[in-house]
Amino acid sequence: MEKSITKLKMLKIWEILSQETDEDNPMESTTLLKKLDELGIPCDRRTLYKDIEALNDNGYEILCNRSRKNEYYVLDRKFDNAELHILIDAVQAASFITENKTDELVSKIAGLSGNCRAEILKSNTVAFNTVKNTNEKIYYSVNEIITATYEKKKIEFLYFDYDTSHKKVYRRDKQAYVVNPYATIFSNDSYYLLCYDDKHEGMAHYRIDRMDSVKILDEPITKRQDLKAFNVKRHKKQIFNMFAGEAVPVTIKIDK
Repeated sequence: MEKSITKLKMLKIWEILSQETDEDNPMESTTLLKKLDELGIPCDRRTLYKDIEALNDNGYEILCNRSRKNEYYVLDRKFDNAELHILIDAVQAASFITENKTDELVSKIAGLSGNCRAEILKSNTVAFNTVKNTNEKIYYSVNEIITATYEKKKIEFLYFDYDTSHKKVYRRDKQAYVVNPYATIFSNDSYYLLCYDDKHEGMAHYRIDRMDSVKILDEPITKRQDLKAFNVKRHKKQIFNMFAGEAVPVTIKIDK
């Protein structure tokens, strides 16, 4: 029981310091002890020092400004503020991400900088004059596509356009497309599924924001020998400048 409490205590120490401190906002040991006490975790200055020493020995770097009260903080983060700002700008500029999801992603990305800097990062972000997509199902579709790609399973989906009243008009009289997912590609401000079917040569592209009712099938993808010669990176550079946001799926033969 005592070992479990010790492990929980060390976990909470790291969690508090990584979320609430940085080099400009260290936390006094008395404040840290109070926060642990509020969580029902007993700790004193002597054991706190030993726990932080143990965390440092195991790769969880916690720095200290030595003083009578000692001030602790976490400096190293996976992203610096400039990198996070670039990511936030990219999310805000992407039209295929809806307004609601844009706000969620911006908050999550800013949160990677720690609580102290998250609000500063968001307040210094300039909103782009971007017309956002309204299809809230795009995240579900992307998740299904990525999962199917990893699991090497086929997917089915409905595909639609918009009429002059911005109402969905489904293709193939609302009959499902069945394809082998290959990759996802962002180009010309749209997000595409790159895939192939069992009836045609080459690759086809579908705008993910125009896909509906995406479903993973319990059927493995059809492996094709000609795909060994297909280069996704080259394809992104050479082919997608043809689309310029075109909603129609285009089939392109693979260079053999």
